[in-house]
Amino acid sequence: MITVLGSTNLDLIGTVSRIPKPGETVPGREFSMAAGGKGANQALAARRAGAEMRMFAAAGSDSFAIEALKLLRADGVDLTHVRTVAGATGIAMIFVDEAGENVIAILPGANGTMGPADADAALAGLGIGSVLMLQQEIPQPATERALELAKAQGVVSILNTAPFLPTTRAVAEKASIVIANETEFELLTGAGLDRLDAAMADWAKSQNQTVIVTLGPDGARAATPTGSFAVPALKVDPVDTVGAGDTFCGYLAAGLDRGLDLESAMRRAAVAASLAVLKPGAQPAVPYAAEVEKALGQTA
Repeated sequence: MITVLGSTNLDLIGTVSRIPKPGETVPGREFSMAAGGKGANQALAARRAGAEMRMFAAAGSDSFAIEALKLLRADGVDLTHVRTVAGATGIAMIFVDEAGENVIAILPGANGTMGPADADAALAGLGIGSVLMLQQEIPQPATERALELAKAQGVVSILNTAPFLPTTRAVAEKASIVIANETEFELLTGAGLDRLDAAMADWAKSQNQTVIVTLGPDGARAATPTGSFAVPALKVDPVDTVGAGDTFCGYLAAGLDRGLDLESAMRRAAVAASLAVLKPGAQPAVPYAAEVEKALGQTA
């Protein structure tokens, strides 16, 4: 069983010819709505990977909440602990260009009500062998409390450093596993791609943690206190990269939860993330385990 403490949003997605600069208007083509939120995305990915999932989150009292939770409910994520609060559901406003790149603005809505009491509820009864997934789209006091409890209770905690915040470094030091993309890792350590391997090794040894950096089409790298390795991505032509990182995180957690070693879990996660960029949207694009296993078989 994996527990996710995090955000749930409704994504409002516009496809545009290119990402606009500040003050600029550019023509667009299509508009769509899809369930999202980094916490919910990762919960769905882990569930589609085959893990038993429960979600601790908050949704608004508006009609958006139904759509925001629709795919989680359909795929069997335990939503018993999703609180309904008066007001708006969280919203992500997303522009996607012709190359599949995106820019995103988050309006937290109900996610902003999450606090340490939600962390206490999420960690109640968890112990050694349990897996906890965290991101940074809910207030940091909730995330920080959850990490402190996880460490005290022997829970494996996975922190995705997106979106990067001024307090991220201090919070990241409390996790068992830190997952960052290359931009976030540079913000975390000051190290660019030219010093990536050395900086990852230094971080893993000094913090006694596992650190994973996702590199888009170049796959992902990991450093532990005792060593490092890389895994490849599939060679694909991306349609929309918005859900790739969350798919990677969810599949990684599911792999570790089922007893895979870190490298095997990462290989599976990298393939899943590659498949996720072939469809638009975040949650709708998350592949199922059978699709990932088929792709893994073709690359073996």
